[in-house]
Amino acid sequence: MNWHQLLTPIRLGQENFHDRKRDNRNQFQRDYDRLIFSAPFRRLQNKTQVFPLPGSVFVHNRLTHSLEVASVGRSLAMNVSQAHQGEGINYFEEIGAIVSAACLAHDLGNPPFGHSGEEAIATYFSEGEGQFLKNKLSETEWCDFTRFDGNANAFRLLTHQFQGRRAGGFVLTYSTLASIVKYPYSSLYADEKKHKFGFFASEQADYEKIAGKLGILRQKLNPNRYVRYPLVYLVEAADDICYQIMDIEDAHKLKILTTDETKELYYQFFDETRLKKIKDNIAIVSDINEQIAYLRSSVIGQLVTECSQAFLSNEEAILLGEFEGSLIKNITPEVSEAYQKCTKVAVKKIYKSQEVLDIELAGYRIIYTLMEHFVNAVIHPEKTYSKQLLNRIPAQYEINSSSIYGKVQAVLDYISGMTDVYALDLYKKITGISVANI
Repeated sequence: MNWHQLLTPIRLGQENFHDRKRDNRNQFQRDYDRLIFSAPFRRLQNKTQVFPLPGSVFVHNRLTHSLEVASVGRSLAMNVSQAHQGEGINYFEEIGAIVSAACLAHDLGNPPFGHSGEEAIATYFSEGEGQFLKNKLSETEWCDFTRFDGNANAFRLLTHQFQGRRAGGFVLTYSTLASIVKYPYSSLYADEKKHKFGFFASEQADYEKIAGKLGILRQKLNPNRYVRYPLVYLVEAADDICYQIMDIEDAHKLKILTTDETKELYYQFFDETRLKKIKDNIAIVSDINEQIAYLRSSVIGQLVTECSQAFLSNEEAILLGEFEGSLIKNITPEVSEAYQKCTKVAVKKIYKSQEVLDIELAGYRIIYTLMEHFVNAVIHPEKTYSKQLLNRIPAQYEINSSSIYGKVQAVLDYISGMTDVYALDLYKKITGISVANI
C-alpha cells in the first residue's frame, strides 16, 4: 500500500461529483463537521460508556468519550504527519482531520447499554427465539446476526441509503470510512472467539469498492480478509488510550478507587525524573480532582508519544500489511507494564463493580425483550399487535423489505439507534410496566 493512493477526498455516493470549494475547510474537515452535527452523533450523549448514565456525579458517556478519542486521534495523526513533512504526499498533512473524523464515528453503531446490548442482540439469534430464522437466511446473513457487532453497524449507519435518504449514507470520504473499519472482513470470516468483523453482507460491496480504490491489500494467508487500512491503527490507539485512562478517573470520581490507588496507577507511567516534575506540579494545587485530572492528562500525553512512535517504527510493516496487533501493544516495556496494570485493575474493580453489572443486566433484558417483540412483528406483520408495534418504527427503516434479512436489519437499525432512555421507556410501554396518559 502507498500513501499516494491511500488518501483521497472522493466521497461514497458522489464518486463522479466534484464539489467546488465553498469555504476554507478541506474535505476531511467536512467529514468531521458532518458527523458532529448529525442526529446519531448527538444521541451518543444518552448512551452508556461504562458506568450508568450520570446521577449526582457526571461520568463519561459515548458522546464525551468520542469527542476525547477524536482529540487524541488528531494528536497521534499530527505526530505522524510531521514526521513526513516535506515529502510531498498529497493530503498527508490532513490525516489529523481524517483520523479525528473517524474517531468521532467509531462508536456510532453501538446499541444502547454498550456491550450488553450487543450481546443481547447476538444471543437472541444464537440462543433465543430468533433461532427459527436460521434456515431462512444465508450462512453469512446468519453470522451477521449471531455475531452482531457495533463496528459493522457503524459502517452500515454511515454508508447505507436509508429510506428517503441519498445514496452513500453520510457521503463521507473513502479515507474516513476506511479508517473506522478495524476488522476488514465479513462476519463469515470473523474470529470464532471474539466474533469481531467490519461490515455486514449488505455493505460488503461498498467496502470492497473503497478498498479497491485505496489499494487496500488482502491478507496473504486469508484472501477473504483485507489487511487494515493504516490509519485504523491510530483510531484504535486513540480509543485504547482514552477508555482505559478515562475509566480510571471516572472510577475515582465514583469512589470505586481511592485517591492513593488512582495516583499510584498513573505514577507508574513515568520515569523518576519526569515523575518528580509531575509531583512538584501537583503540589501547587490542593484540589484532589484537579490533581487527578492533571495526572490523567500527563498519562495521555505520554501514551500519545509512545503510540505515535510505535506507528512510525512499524510503518513499513503496516503498509505491507504485515503488522500484527495494536500500537498500544508495541510501546516501550515500562509504559506497557503500567498500562497493563491499569487494565487489570479496571477489569477487577471497575468493569465488575455493582454499578456496571447492574446496568449490564438491565440493559441486556431491555434489548432482548425489544428484539423479541419487533422481530416477531416484522416477520408476522399481518397480526394486529404487530401492526401497532410497526407503526412506531420511523419510515426511514425498511420494514417492508422484500427479504427476511432486510426486514430484520430494519429492526436492528431501529433498536441499535435508540438511546438508553428511549429503549427503557419503550420497554416499559410494551411490557405494560408504564402506560402513558392513563
